[in-house]
Amino acid sequence: MLGLVETKLQVVTKFDVVRIWESDAVGWDFVELEGTSGGLLLMWDEMLFRMSNCYKGEGWLCVEGVLMKNEFHCAFCLVYGPHTRVEKLAVWEELSFIAGLCQVPICYMGDFNEVLQVDERKNQDKLTTSAEEFKSWIQDMQLVDLPLNDRKFTWYRDGSYSRIDRVLVSVEWTEEFPEIRLKGGPRGLSNHCPIIVEDTKYRGGPYPFRTLHSWFTHERFLRMVKEE
Repeated sequence: MLGLVETKLQVVTKFDVVRIWESDAVGWDFVELEGTSGGLLLMWDEMLFRMSNCYKGEGWLCVEGVLMKNEFHCAFCLVYGPHTRVEKLAVWEELSFIAGLCQVPICYMGDFNEVLQVDERKNQDKLTTSAEEFKSWIQDMQLVDLPLNDRKFTWYRDGSYSRIDRVLVSVEWTEEFPEIRLKGGPRGLSNHCPIIVEDTKYRGGPYPFRTLHSWFTHERFLRMVKEE
């Protein structure tokens, strides 16, 4: 599974998808950009994941289906979080609704534009109200925040650092994939580093990424996608 956030694309074509995936055995769906920012693209290997439903909202894209290797019914939700507290609350409510609608273990991944701990943002001495609400939402949803062990931050700009990119999974995910882990990839041309979910026991499991439009033409990124 490959997720691209903030593609800055109004339209995504089959040509775009095959160029990234380097195969036409790929399923995909997208959410177009809003104004001059945003845009989501989710892609998957049709030999590994069979999609049954797709849901879309402003800033999120969810596909429900089955990981065929172990017949694991689940959903992947790619998220690009808004900046204001009111908008964040609205998105979290929609994501809660989707979880209730799907009624399967769910994996939320992407840029949530929010931190969970004070030390996840440089020079911050206390959590904002929206950060506290984000933490409460995760607890209410009984989600597991996968630890990122190989780096502290995922977003960098002009001396500012934060970890706003993350992967949140249902408890059932950790039971089905006990060897699941999260790692960061090279930053390349983006302010964000891609994040990769892998299962050391089930090689060929899900590999969510985080990226910006600049990665589409970054040869190192395309090689990394192929290798993973």
